[in-house]
Amino acid sequence: MEYRIIPVTPFEQNCTLLWCSETMKGAFVDPGGDIERLIDAAARLGVSVEKILLTHGHIDHAGGAGELATRLSVPIEGPQREESFWIDQLVAQSRSFGFPKAEPFTPDRWLEDGDTVTVGKETLQVLYTPGHTPGHVAFYHAPSKLALVGDVLFAGSIGRTDFPRGDYQTLIDSIKGKLWPLGDDVEFISGHGPMSTFGAERRSNPFVGDRA
Repeated sequence: MEYRIIPVTPFEQNCTLLWCSETMKGAFVDPGGDIERLIDAAARLGVSVEKILLTHGHIDHAGGAGELATRLSVPIEGPQREESFWIDQLVAQSRSFGFPKAEPFTPDRWLEDGDTVTVGKETLQVLYTPGHTPGHVAFYHAPSKLALVGDVLFAGSIGRTDFPRGDYQTLIDSIKGKLWPLGDDVEFISGHGPMSTFGAERRSNPFVGDRA
């Protein structure tokens, strides 16, 4: 599994292009905006995008998903169905945060804990990780020991829980119950900021580290 992190939107959100090195088929994870930049990046890398994967429905992660899916004629998979709460509000989110207008959409496939998604010949596990938002999911590629965790966990921090239907304890439980068991050597890509490993966060993260 190969990947390229492409920051998008004024929030510098980490959209990730994942692809199978054997087939060169790929997926965009959380295309929040800057559609032309994303399409150009895939073309430069020779990746044929076959789907869009979403961790959650906040504007900086999902704002470009509907348009990009239409442009590329590809399906959208994820998040978990409770995230319709946020996806249905994309127009209002666009207005509130000064983003280009993003229309609501219905994913072609809602995801649940324990599901899998494919990218070319590669398979990723789906982890239901609510707390930041009600229908948040994360994706894990076991052979690469790589997780894409959206806005659940960051290097040195955790996701906000002060938005509607966020919940602090639920977020903590998602991190400790779903992410930590994957192993300390797992690298993760967050929705914002640099990559880290679960082991590094267990050692030093002030919110969810082992000594927190």
